[in-house]
Amino acid sequence: MKGELLLKKLVFLSVLMSLVFIGGCQEKPQPDDRLDAYIELWNDQEYGKMYSGYLSESTKKTYSTENFTERYQKLYEDLEVNNLQVTYQKPEENQKWEDQESAKFPVLIKMTTLAGDIQYEKEVELIRESKDDQENWYLNWTPALILPNLEQNDKVRIQTVPANRGEIYDRNDMALAINGQAYEIGVVPAKFNEENARKTAELLDITPQYIEEQMNQSWVQPEHFVPLKKIPMSSRDLAVELTSIEGVFNQKVEAREYPYAEAAAHLIGYTGKITAEEYEELKGQGYSDQAVIGKRGLEELYEEKLKGRDGRVIYIEKENGAVIDVAASEVKHGEKITLTIDAEVQKKLYEQMKDEAGTSAAVNPNTGEVLSLVSVPSFDPNQFVLGISSKDYKALQDNPGNPLTNRIVNAYSPGSTMKGITAAIGLNSGKLDPSKTYTIEGEQWQKDKSWGGYKITRVFDNDTNVDLESALKYSDNIYFARAGLDMGAANFQQGLKNFGFGEDIPFEYPITPSQIANEGEISEEILLADSAYGQGQILMSVLHLANSYGAIINEGIMMKPLLLNGAEKEVWKNDLLSKENAELLKTDLRKVVTEGIAGKAAVEDKAIAGKTGTAEIKSEQGTTGTENGLFVSYDQNNPDFVLAMLLENVEDRGGSTHTVEVTKKFYESW
Repeated sequence: MKGELLLKKLVFLSVLMSLVFIGGCQEKPQPDDRLDAYIELWNDQEYGKMYSGYLSESTKKTYSTENFTERYQKLYEDLEVNNLQVTYQKPEENQKWEDQESAKFPVLIKMTTLAGDIQYEKEVELIRESKDDQENWYLNWTPALILPNLEQNDKVRIQTVPANRGEIYDRNDMALAINGQAYEIGVVPAKFNEENARKTAELLDITPQYIEEQMNQSWVQPEHFVPLKKIPMSSRDLAVELTSIEGVFNQKVEAREYPYAEAAAHLIGYTGKITAEEYEELKGQGYSDQAVIGKRGLEELYEEKLKGRDGRVIYIEKENGAVIDVAASEVKHGEKITLTIDAEVQKKLYEQMKDEAGTSAAVNPNTGEVLSLVSVPSFDPNQFVLGISSKDYKALQDNPGNPLTNRIVNAYSPGSTMKGITAAIGLNSGKLDPSKTYTIEGEQWQKDKSWGGYKITRVFDNDTNVDLESALKYSDNIYFARAGLDMGAANFQQGLKNFGFGEDIPFEYPITPSQIANEGEISEEILLADSAYGQGQILMSVLHLANSYGAIINEGIMMKPLLLNGAEKEVWKNDLLSKENAELLKTDLRKVVTEGIAGKAAVEDKAIAGKTGTAEIKSEQGTTGTENGLFVSYDQNNPDFVLAMLLENVEDRGGSTHTVEVTKKFYESW
């Protein structure tokens, strides 16, 4: 029993001696190790842990937890600090700290801010302190570790030099979107007779209550100008009428201006104040919560080029008023964008189409330069920039013509304008002999009884023996259906792919790709026959339609459509037609006007050539539906552009002949 007790005492003494030995051998805390840990938290922006575990007592007496953590967080957030990198030069390994009460280290601080990069060196001091009977090293912190030269009562300021938004011009330097001016209409309460509130409200399309609310704002003084609404400079007569009312005044303010208004609205778009959702998405990209950004059209598409970059200066304002710059970035104004668009072509086309629903595209066949892209009905982008009223916006939304719909980007059934492309495919593949005639009797035809009750109908039956020239002149559906069948689905589809069907249009502005069929391929005989004359499931945009006919005019070469003036001219598709076959088709397209169904397109002193098309939109054969009328044309005396126009709901207005007549008015005005 005594032996066991003695053994236990010996074990206890052995363990105790071991603990004393281990304790004596443990390394004492080193200041560089503490700084290592602090810097790791600093780089991770763990301000709470930095404060609680590493700051000296004197620092904590001077700066509260809130003062420390919130200042770091707020400044870093306001200055949009990122890429924070804090490092220091480690001391030599044999550095002894046992007899030292403080240790100083040079720290290198790097960060990226909204005003550019900041990099500076600052000496930090760690002192030896005992807390809870344990000795360690703690940092004597100063605000200069947030920003260089920052002291406790200093204020950090940000100065912004706004960038001018880039402007958009046409090929002839005509302004399409500029930093212009607007009238800001307002009242001076001391001079405004509230009996005139109703009249003022009516003219501005606001309510008398709104006027009263604006005048009752806390900042308003009797002699202050109180803004009510901005109106475009084009509304000068309205501004004059308003300022004739006692107490109503106007001042000119900066505003985005669209000189061609409705004519180019869908193409150019407009700008507007950034929404909360957009700001969150674009945070850190140089936008403020009051920024104005592109909302639609080219204003949105070219936002990066147009927006520019504000100049920023971060500076410290001392208690005595002295100023110390911390970082600065120069203002970079937005780029000027010059388009291939001809604003006068755009305007004249719009003037002829404005009472319609539809779209048009004009393209130079030799260069691919796009001269015009019109969508109607339209809207005035100046209203949106200046703040469209809910009443006016609702009127646009409720308009059955859908003026907010951008038809430029849409793909439509090409109708009989497809026949020019089918002819080109057949000629180039060698599967279509232009002199070969099909014997066609009557207005309807089907291949055989396997088609059941399905028949193809032609509008004119004046020719019995129909060749290519006659089929184009009189837009013979049966001829092209039979030609498509003889061509075969494989050859026809390959020809369509050669023309760019089934692939993205290589164009700056996002255009819906043209399709061959809903499932991508033509798998049925009837679908092949229908597709060859422009019904079926083929869809294409008016831009692609104009471009495709450009290949006929340009001897089988289809140019890449261009929107930016000065961009390098590129071939998109080659070898679509031989020169000989291109000349043949150009002759036939002219005869469509001089001898065929597009006679109403004839214009004095111009040699208009082209192809009409009517696309029937109906659920099944034998029923009636709406019709889109198309006409793709050019002047053979001056083939600077191919014009493709599509107008909706022409079924009671002469079908494609109505589109021909509208196109003619444009050529007469041009």
